[in-house]
Amino acid sequence: MASYESGYRDPAALNPSSLTNSGCAGVCIMNSSWRDEQHPSFIKFVSSFLGSNSFRLNFVPIAPDFIFNCGGLSVAFVFLTNWDCNNVSSFFNRVKKLKGQFAHLYVVVTLPTKEQNDSFIRSYFKNEMELGRPQFVPVQDLEMGFEKIVKIAHSRGMCKRQDAVSKLKAERKRSVETMDNFLKVVTSVPGIDNHDAHALNQAIGSIKTIAKASKESILENTDLSADKADVIVRFFRDPKFYLSPKIN
Repeated sequence: MASYESGYRDPAALNPSSLTNSGCAGVCIMNSSWRDEQHPSFIKFVSSFLGSNSFRLNFVPIAPDFIFNCGGLSVAFVFLTNWDCNNVSSFFNRVKKLKGQFAHLYVVVTLPTKEQNDSFIRSYFKNEMELGRPQFVPVQDLEMGFEKIVKIAHSRGMCKRQDAVSKLKAERKRSVETMDNFLKVVTSVPGIDNHDAHALNQAIGSIKTIAKASKESILENTDLSADKADVIVRFFRDPKFYLSPKIN
C-alpha cells in the first residue's frame, strides 16, 4: 500500500474553474485492484475531487488504473503512486502492453525524491521506452498526480468537443454553400424563382435528379404550374431551348 499523508489538500480548493461544467463532466472508471492498494484516505480524496469536478466514479477490474470518458473520448491512465527502484521492469512491461491497447494513454509517476527521479530516468532509457509514446507525467505527490490526470482527461475531452463543433460548423457552411449554388442554377431557368427552387429541392432532390424528372413527376410532387414544369423539362433536355438566348 502506498504511503499517504493524512493532511491532504481540500479537493474543493483544487477544483479549477476551467473544469466545472453544468451536469456531468464525464465518467471515471477506476481499477478496483489499484483502489485496494491505496490508502483509504487517498481514495476518499480521489472520490471527493471527482465529485467536485462533476465526474461520476465507477470501480471496475480494468487493465489500466483509470479510464476517463469525456466528450466521447476515452483516455487511459497508469498511476504509479509508489516508485520502487528495485522493481521497475514489470512496470515498464505493463506500460508497453497497454500502449498497444489504448490510443490515448498517459503514465503518471509519483517521484517525491531526487533519488527516485534519477532512478526513473535511468530505468526509462534502460527499458527502451519510446519518447512520447506513451506520455509520462512525473509528479511530486499523490494529489498533484491525480489533479494532473483529471486536467489531462478534461482537456482531451474539450479538444474532442471543439473538434466536433468545428466539423459541424464546416459541414453547415458547406451545406449553405451547396444550397446557394443549387439556387443559382435552378433559378437560372426562365420563370423559376426561389420558392420554386426550394420546392424542387425538397420534393425532387438534386439538380441531377431534377434534370431527369418528368413533367408529370414535377406536377405530382410540387406546387409548380404545368407551364413551369414544362419549362424545367425543356431547359434540362432540349439543347435548342437551353442554348438559345433568353430575353425577358
